[in-house]
Amino acid sequence: MKADECIFFQLAKLSQTATRTWGQKVSDLNITATQAMVIRFLYDEEGVTSIELGKKTELDSSTMTGILDRLETAGLIARKDNLDDRRSIRIFLTDKGKVTGKEVSARMETANNEFYKRMKKEDAKELRRIISLIRNP
Repeated sequence: MKADECIFFQLAKLSQTATRTWGQKVSDLNITATQAMVIRFLYDEEGVTSIELGKKTELDSSTMTGILDRLETAGLIARKDNLDDRRSIRIFLTDKGKVTGKEVSARMETANNEFYKRMKKEDAKELRRIISLIRNP
């Protein structure tokens, strides 16, 4: 097998392309591709703990802490005490964060539609199935 035929090489290149493409879609919002995904998850459900958000986004706690620090500095999120568990905090979008979340959501929809436009509906469904199979063996 040639190196460029290796599935791991192909998946790594696919991941790089996806991250770069998504990053370009949100760069004018002054956030990274990963920050945009975190904001999108919060736009769906804010008030979650950082641990819950880490599970949803599949980011480890040190990565999540850094992202939350930067989003808080940018005025997009607020950390608030968790009244149910004083050892944790809950994450909320600020007003600015809600506007950004709405924009990220719209751009995500557009970007997904643009991506899937390249293939037949059956192929898109099969791609999602295969990705799910790989990610959840």
